[in-house]
Parts: sequence; C-alpha cells; structure tokens
Amino acid sequence: MAALRVARVIRSTSTCCWRAHSSQATAAASKSKSTAGFSYELTEEQKEFQATARKFAREEILPVAAHYDRTGEYPVPLIKRAWELGLINSHIPESCGGLGLGSFDACLITEELAYGCTGVQTAIEANSLGQMPVIIAGNEQQQKKYLGRMTEEPMMCAYCVTEPGAGSDVAGLKTKAEKKGDEYIINGQKMWITNGGKANWYFLLARTNPDPKAPANKAFTGFIVEADSPGVQVGRKELNMGQRCSDTRGIVFEDVRVPKENVLTGEGAGFKIAMGAFDKTRPPVAAGAVGLAQRALDEATKYALERKTFGKVIAEHQAVSFMLAEMAMKVELARMAYQRAAWEIDAGRRNTYYASIAKGYAGDIANQVASDAVQIFGGNGFNSEYPVEKLMRDAKIYQIYEGTAQIQRLIIAREHISKFKE
Repeated sequence: MAALRVARVIRSTSTCCWRAHSSQATAAASKSKSTAGFSYELTEEQKEFQATARKFAREEILPVAAHYDRTGEYPVPLIKRAWELGLINSHIPESCGGLGLGSFDACLITEELAYGCTGVQTAIEANSLGQMPVIIAGNEQQQKKYLGRMTEEPMMCAYCVTEPGAGSDVAGLKTKAEKKGDEYIINGQKMWITNGGKANWYFLLARTNPDPKAPANKAFTGFIVEADSPGVQVGRKELNMGQRCSDTRGIVFEDVRVPKENVLTGEGAGFKIAMGAFDKTRPPVAAGAVGLAQRALDEATKYALERKTFGKVIAEHQAVSFMLAEMAMKVELARMAYQRAAWEIDAGRRNTYYASIAKGYAGDIANQVASDAVQIFGGNGFNSEYPVEKLMRDAKIYQIYEGTAQIQRLIIAREHISKFKE
C-alpha cells in the first residue's frame, strides 16, 4: 500500500505540475526561459523523482543485486516494484496513461537505478528503447494500444534490430518483410535482444525493399510485432559477462504475419525511426553508466578510508588519493555530458552530437572507474565477495550496446566536421 501511495503522489504531481514545468531543462527550465538562464538547480519535482529512485535503488535493489548476478534470474519483483513507484515507462505520454516525463527527468531516475544494479536498470531501460519508436512515430491508435497497455500492469517490450551479422552495420540487416494483401510476412533472425524472452511486443526493423542497392533510408520499415504471434521463436537466455539478470536472447521470425496497421509511419521510414530512437535513448544509457561509475567511486572511497597500510588508511597515500580524484573528475564530467544531451531533447533540439558524446564518454569512464575501483580494493577487488568485480563486469557492455564506443566517435566526428562545411 505504501508503494501505491507513493505512485499516486508521483502521478498526481505529474498531472498538476509537470505540464507547467515541462521538464525542459537540466534544472529550473521554466525559469530559464524568462529570467535566470542556465542553472544547475533541480526543480522540486525533479528532486522528488530522484529521491524516490535513490531510496528504491539503495534499499531494495542494492541488497539483492549480488543474488541476481549469481543466479541470472529475471528481477520480476523489482520490476513490479519500480512500476508501482512510477519509475518505469516514464517516457509514455500522458495521453496514453503515462507520466510523459522529459528526458532529463528520466535520466535522473536512470542514474539512481543503475547505482543499485545496472542489470536491473537495463531491463527497465530496455522498455524505453522498445517504446521510443512508437512514441516518436506511432499514430494515436498504435500509441494507445501498445503504450497504453504498459501503464495498466507491469509489462515489458523490446527493440528488435540487431542481428547475428548486423550490429553496428544496421544497413546490413537481412530480416525481410514481404507485403501480401493487408499483411506483411516477416522472416529473419534477431540477436542480443534485451527483454527478448519477457516482452509483450517488439519494435522490429525489417527490409521491405528487395533491391540490395536501395539506400537505408528507403529500404527498411518499422513494425510493431506481438510477441505471441505464430512463428515467433524465442531462443535461450544468453549467459553474459555482466548485467546477468537482464534477459538477452536471439529471436527467430518465421512466416510471422503482421497487419499493415502495425507499420510505423509507412514503408521505408524504419531506418530513420530506429536511428531517431537512439538520439532519445542514448542519454539514459549514459546516465546508467554514470550511476555505475558513481557506485564504483563510492565503494572505492569507503574502502580506502578503512583499509590501512604502512600505518595509515590508504586514502592518505597520494597514489590512491590521486586515483580517487581522477575517478571523481570523470564521474562529474560524464554526468554533465548526459545532462546536456537530455536537456537538448527537452528543449526541442536535435541532440545527435551531444547524445553520442555522452554515451561514448560515459561508457568509457564507467569502465575506467570500475577498473580503478578494483585496483584500489587490491586482491579483495578480484573476489566476488566484494562488490567492485561485478561493477567491472557490468561496465563493459556500456561500450558496446546502443552503439559501440567506436560508432559514437564516427558520429561525433561526422557531426563536428559538418559544422565547418555549412
């Protein structure tokens, strides 16, 4: 009941206050338009969301994170609890029963959840990735049907784009959709799909133009596919290096029939929709990386203030204190990067450049900070009885999923150079 009361408070707050504040800035956005300009101060509503997410992560996620890491179980109780608290599906518009939060607000929540466990946070965040194409390109009927159901009960969805032979090279997708009457027949295989075995529906990208020379922006179409459709074959849960409670699978589509009503925008629009979703979801991914890095820094700092060598705590050795300083610098800068990228979205501007900077940098520093935390722990850091080895394993995927570290640099370079060609 307490959880439901909190959820009601949050939803009430969103209804009466969120339209007014609109969450359109890193902090105090509504004031910035008329008076104060740039500000680091969070609104009261943002502080409330942050505090609720922090309490949930540290009191409910963190104590069981090691258990889910060892067993690989899907964290159903935690996902249900997050749904009750209003900490999941935050992007869903109010018109579909959601909170309709801005990107900045969602990122604040994401960072706090990731502090507790990025495996749990990834399972939650994958919902936002799956929903985003429907949010940005779905018509009213599609949104109400597929987004609306997710506000009625805890439910997952998934983003089906990656294939065994096409990860960063999205244009190399082989899954095909052939139009027959009022339906499309889909055949192909997807891989590394987060929430693949738990999703109620998928966003799926498939080739509809049979011409292999057709440009990507005309060759692919985005579909909403019901997960229980005949012909959908869900593979085994993959055993990954880190984030082990997240459900990652391959999915085969064999003669899967999808009604034309489930096409997003129209034939040929899928690539643009899929890439547009990344601009919206990369800031939260960066926020998750920052949450992990902050946790690693905190754990390392606490340990450095307890562990003694040569007659004093190791935090008093310059070698260790400088490591902590470098870690702190990286965490703070990565946080500012994701906040700028999210702010650009809420301000209504194209954020591709900032989204890739945030995702690329935060993913890198999460790995660096987690590795340094293990180093500060010494031999203990290499042992699973201590928390930092899990953080180091969990961090690696941030340099891979939703665009590798190298892809982010390609995007940043392209966007940067293009400014000088205009």
